[in-house]
Amino acid sequence: MGKFFSGVKSEMKQVTWPTGKELRKYTMTVFGTVFFFVIFFMIVDFGITSLLGLFIK
Repeated sequence: MGKFFSGVKSEMKQVTWPTGKELRKYTMTVFGTVFFFVIFFMIVDFGITSLLGLFIK
């Protein structure tokens, strides 16, 4: 068990963490992508609902 945690500690020393600026950039990229897909699927859903409404009436 001690050997495992020693390996984890050594690996964690090699990790490079993002800076605050990079983290904000990545977070904004994720939010922007999610927002784009939300709008896209809302439009697609509205279109499909409208088309089905024409045929079901």
